[in-house]
Amino acid sequence: MFETIDDLNAKLDQYRPLSPAIVKNLHEDLILRWTYHSNAIEGNTLTLLETKVVLEGIAVGGKALKEHFEVINHCDSILYIEDIRKKQESFSECQIRNIHQLIMKNIEDENAGQYRQQNVLISGATTNLPEYNLLNHKMAQFIDWYNTKAHTLHSVERAAKVHADFVGIHPFVDGNGQTSRLLMNLELLKAGYPPSVITVENRLAYYEALDQWTAYGKTEPFINLIGGVVLDGFKPYQIVLGI
Repeated sequence: MFETIDDLNAKLDQYRPLSPAIVKNLHEDLILRWTYHSNAIEGNTLTLLETKVVLEGIAVGGKALKEHFEVINHCDSILYIEDIRKKQESFSECQIRNIHQLIMKNIEDENAGQYRQQNVLISGATTNLPEYNLLNHKMAQFIDWYNTKAHTLHSVERAAKVHADFVGIHPFVDGNGQTSRLLMNLELLKAGYPPSVITVENRLAYYEALDQWTAYGKTEPFINLIGGVVLDGFKPYQIVLGI
């Protein structure tokens, strides 16, 4: 699977740099799909077309203000991680806190960017989360692993591990899911891959594979799932470029 992904990326590289018109078209499509599906996984009830309208600055009648902010915030978070990649900034806890702060802006400002001060459970999961007083240590270990060992993994495997290990720490009261998927795609962007969207239709398989990793250390199902998502991430480019 990794070989197929790398071959697709090498083929895409032959078309780079893409024209500004194609980049704009692909970027708008990506932000819409990524924002819609990531928020829908977490329970946002806005449809794909309603999400598009909100991204265009128009309010949707009958929908909660919170759901509007979730769309706006997620878009801002995507732009932030794209800026991280452009500036080639080193991975850090500060980045993670900033992403979370953007995700939770105008929703839970008191918790935005702040590690939780209480113990929590993941509803429906079998994972035992770290106690809140261990979070500083766990996050420091997470960053240390990234700086010393992450480079030994294939880019897709590294992206999957960043996602899963972050969820296993669950440093924030809320917003961990959106943050983890942004961190995953930040890794893919750094490696030159198109960002990948885990769809709401695939939510059950996603949760099950993630739970297998975080609760039992069975990494293969989640890596395979993310690999499939990465392969799907090339499809818009194949359609637009005819490759």
